Amino acid sequence: MTRHAVISGAGIAGPALAHELAERGWRTTVIERFPERRDEGQNVDIRGAARDVVRRMGIDDDVRKAGTGEIGMRFLDEDGVPKASFPLGAPGESDGPTAELEILRGELSRILIDHTRARTDYRFNTEIADVTDHGDRVTVDLSDATAIDADFVVIAEGLRSRSRRYVTTADVNDLGMYFAYVTIPRGPEDDQWWNWQHAPGSRAVHTRPDNLGTTRALLTFISDVRGLETLALADQVTILQRTFADVGGAAQRILAELDNGAPLYFSSVGQVSTTTWSKGRIALLGDSAFCNATFGGVGTSMALIGAYVLAGELSRENDVHAALTRYERFMRSEIVDFTPPIQMKALRRANPQTRTGIRLLHNGARAMTSPAGKAVMNVFGKRFSRVSVDGVQLPDYPTD
Repeated sequence: MTRHAVISGAGIAGPALAHELAERGWRTTVIERFPERRDEGQNVDIRGAARDVVRRMGIDDDVRKAGTGEIGMRFLDEDGVPKASFPLGAPGESDGPTAELEILRGELSRILIDHTRARTDYRFNTEIADVTDHGDRVTVDLSDATAIDADFVVIAEGLRSRSRRYVTTADVNDLGMYFAYVTIPRGPEDDQWWNWQHAPGSRAVHTRPDNLGTTRALLTFISDVRGLETLALADQVTILQRTFADVGGAAQRILAELDNGAPLYFSSVGQVSTTTWSKGRIALLGDSAFCNATFGGVGTSMALIGAYVLAGELSRENDVHAALTRYERFMRSEIVDFTPPIQMKALRRANPQTRTGIRLLHNGARAMTSPAGKAVMNVFGKRFSRVSVDGVQLPDYPTD
């Protein structure tokens, strides 16, 4: 009898799990509270063992074709002059700030959904209203007044999951840093670099290329005020206009586009770490289970690796509880336990408060790009490679 999984979340982790379960003969239903696939968001990185997952899924060519074309990251001064550059390494080298596989979040989600739509029932504009675990099966009541009986339920809704409560209670730790993602028209001044301009007051302006003919801009700032991500869009635009009013470079161009109605996605940096990732026949996947911070690249890679491992363990035998134990043990021992928590002091070091702090950061970054600095960083990278997903050895799971 074909087993059935209900997956909540149609971002990256959910469709990736649907792909891997369908490859192993499962029936899958993915529900998503948004009315359609979400395009907002910016670059995500596919690093280390996640690249192997992408290859095993058979979507490597599509991912590479949809790459942003970013060639590296560089720090700019307030006049737009590069102060330190970190170009993309050669294939096979360890990733730097720019990974070998850089892709827009929306593009990766599109690819995963395109590859699963024929074998997966996608239900947008609905969400979980209740879950009843009967021991041998699960009933999922949906917000559209329908219900689904399934063998298994997976919550893959992200950091601020509404359905995580069916497994565990966990508070999101907001770090006090805000990200405003803005899509703006590509101009003649835009290139293939990720340009990072610091401004006093722990503010920063980023511009990055994409594959769709536009430029992905990012405004970040640190604040003691919490909850700004819950405000109305107009209020968030006002906050950005006031916060970056005196910043030069690309900032004024971005603010002008916001006045013209440019797409904006406003979020806060947060963390969550749950004590358990499953309860009965319900499991957490991706940022719903563990999120060190809502940036940095490892979250997307963890989602892909987690989807691969969870599908493989569930399909290896009929004992759901044993499969979930192995899934959680692998992800914790191979990745989570090697991932030190992001600290607010690290965010402040990367986003200095003063012009002197910015100058010191740029000087230190420039030293790292020298031959001696690269040699030190190479040793450092080898010593601490397991802090990322680079050293993870994937299990092998059969497919139908």
